[in-house]
Amino acid sequence: MLDAVQSLMQPLAAMPAPGPLAERQRQALISLLADEDPAVYQAVRQTLLSYGQLAAQWLRPYALSDDPVLRRRVQALLDYFDRQTADQRFLAFCQRTGEDLDLEEATGLLARTRYPSVNIEAYQALYEAWAAELRQRINPSAEPEVILGTINRYLFGELGFRGHPEHAWNPDAAYLNRVVDSRAGSPVSLSAIYLFLTRRLRLPVVGIGLPGHFVCRYQSPTKEIYIDPFQHGRFLTKQDCIRYLAQHYHGVYEGYLTAVSRRRILLRMCANLHQIYTHLEQADQAAQMHRYVLALTR
Repeated sequence: MLDAVQSLMQPLAAMPAPGPLAERQRQALISLLADEDPAVYQAVRQTLLSYGQLAAQWLRPYALSDDPVLRRRVQALLDYFDRQTADQRFLAFCQRTGEDLDLEEATGLLARTRYPSVNIEAYQALYEAWAAELRQRINPSAEPEVILGTINRYLFGELGFRGHPEHAWNPDAAYLNRVVDSRAGSPVSLSAIYLFLTRRLRLPVVGIGLPGHFVCRYQSPTKEIYIDPFQHGRFLTKQDCIRYLAQHYHGVYEGYLTAVSRRRILLRMCANLHQIYTHLEQADQAAQMHRYVLALTR
């Protein structure tokens, strides 16, 4: 059996690019994905990977195979190809967009680099539904503290969002689809969701990228309220933020309290993921995030 696989692999070994395969050869190659011999499976897998997205087209009909082993292995390869496509699309997005990029689209594209089947529109529909519910509860003429308090009770009370206790090394605390599904996230991911809702409610709320933390700020001509989504939306003052900087050995630099652009928020997310994957010794994922960071800092 292995001889048959090696015969099919000859174009890959003999040429820089794989040669074309006839329909019969493709079917034989794909059927060998279910072989019990690990050497056969690995040989077939590498051959299919060498054909790139063309192989993905061949494989998709087999995702519904009656053979559970073949079905599982085909799906794993399709996920790989889909993540590859998502990686290329997100990198291109980072390279071509400016400071005022669409953060919802950006976080959705970032999520697809790990979870390629993420339905971005479905999560956006959830944000719309939550904002619509809040519009029914909020009196636009109320004091900012009352309006923000209503948002906090809904988002952190009823919906149950909270700070992820292991956000510093768990990548799922950074991907917005997983944050929404689990209701637990990092400071910057929870702040992003807060910003998605307040933007729909037309409230003057921005992101503040403190060193080692991330909060939001409501800013009007008469009010300045800092909000910590990681701590159930706890209200802070500017002095509280300055105290945080002093306690964590950061200088009281005014730039730390300046609103950050949506591009900088996305950069913060990718940089955090780079640190997480480096800590987890997942070199490929860390390198992937490093490419995004470089693209966003140019």
